[in-house]
Amino acid sequence: MVHLLTITMNPSIDISTSVERVAPTRKLRCAPARRDPGGGGVNVARVANRLGSQATALYPTGGGCGQLLRRLIDAEGIRSIAIPIAGETREDFTILEATTGEEYRFVAAGPQLLDEEWRECLGAIAAYREPVDLYVASGSLPPGAPDDFYARIAELARARSIPFALDTSGPALRAALARGVDVLKPSLREMRELTGQPLADPASCVAACRALIEQGRARTVALTLGGQGAILATAAGAWRAWPLPITPVSAVGAGDSFLAALLCALAAGASHPEAFRHGVAAGSAALLSPGTQLCQPEMVRELLGHVVIDIAA
Repeated sequence: MVHLLTITMNPSIDISTSVERVAPTRKLRCAPARRDPGGGGVNVARVANRLGSQATALYPTGGGCGQLLRRLIDAEGIRSIAIPIAGETREDFTILEATTGEEYRFVAAGPQLLDEEWRECLGAIAAYREPVDLYVASGSLPPGAPDDFYARIAELARARSIPFALDTSGPALRAALARGVDVLKPSLREMRELTGQPLADPASCVAACRALIEQGRARTVALTLGGQGAILATAAGAWRAWPLPITPVSAVGAGDSFLAALLCALAAGASHPEAFRHGVAAGSAALLSPGTQLCQPEMVRELLGHVVIDIAA
């Protein structure tokens, strides 16, 4: 069985609800709220677990929200390494405006980590000795964590010959890429910020992915393009997946679902194009799930045969 160790330095309680119309000042009467465990790596662990892999989720947690987070993760059958912190775990909100179908997402900064707290998280990763197929770090760094936190994980992974997959942005991404990662999953916005290029067409996107590989900054780049599909690039080739003809219900966790399915398939021995197919199916399935529910396995299986992948020029 594939075993992932997921690292989520800024986890959250993801609250989703709906309202007839978003408007200023007046009280907005919402539908009953749903609460799910959230944060990039937690979401990857949730999806990996649903798809039949084993995931261990490592994350800092504090306060009443942190206790709820642990209970919600436990309820999904996911193993936890929860590092106690002084601050309160954050809450994020997703509001669906029923009259328009527009989704509004409110994301908190997260608690300030003390120096000893982020070091304890790093130490817990180093101390984890069970057989692991992949380290997966996903999401933003909270206040107080150093920009090179993920770069330190990259070094640890390389020393242990464990592949390291990363989905983050900004200075933390740049610092990690300076050390090199095995799988990088940027969004188009994040890739534009990283390269400083407009990336206005698929050819320029493929070229940007290949440049990162040639520079030794990543071995595999999985670039998600939103409504334009996705691109997967390695030193051996590049592929483009076309978007499925679906009407999205919610975009929450689509990238995390994509990454989880891609990595689980790769770790299980699938070829890059086939693993890419699984990732696109899972990301698309997440778009069809309301709020913060992520993808469901039966929908992933249903969409898998409809994913079209071409060789990218």
